[in-house]
Amino acid sequence: MIKRFLVKIRHEQEGITGLETAIILIAFVIVASVFSYVVLSAGLFSSQKVKEAVVAGVESTMATVELKGDIIAKIDNGLVSEIYLCVGIPAAGSPVDFSPSSANVSPLVISYSDANNMIPSMNWTITKLSTINDDNLLDPNEMFMVTITVPTTDNISIGPYHRFSLELKPPDGPVLSITRTIPARVSGYTNLH
Repeated sequence: MIKRFLVKIRHEQEGITGLETAIILIAFVIVASVFSYVVLSAGLFSSQKVKEAVVAGVESTMATVELKGDIIAKIDNGLVSEIYLCVGIPAAGSPVDFSPSSANVSPLVISYSDANNMIPSMNWTITKLSTINDDNLLDPNEMFMVTITVPTTDNISIGPYHRFSLELKPPDGPVLSITRTIPARVSGYTNLH
């Protein structure tokens, strides 16, 4: 009788065990599908953010200001009074804004530094050498000559053997850094190689 009872219990449990196994298997499939959906969504979201970062980086590097030619210094009484440089952007580049504003504040900032001085923003003007339109945006295939006025205040005197640095900082894109030394013999206009 006990033997029969044990056989009966074992047979009844086989049916229940199969049903429980099917329920557990279905639960695993549902949990796995939800988990895979979450992982795929996170992957798609992160790949979208990576794409946005790459596009922003490419746009930023396309607004690169390049030096075109030599830098010329105008010498008055043995000291530099103006610095001339020609700039352009690559053929596939994005335009860079060179417009001055009424308050002498511009999207483009030119700063000066040497061993003793640092001027965060200097006065400058542009002369359009080759243009394709009349705006103050430096477009591809255009060239502007930037005239930087060296201030006579703040004890700044750039003379022979003087080393200085200029930085052109556009609103977007990398900074163009220029470091030059004034030669020993200077004339009215000196080429700063």
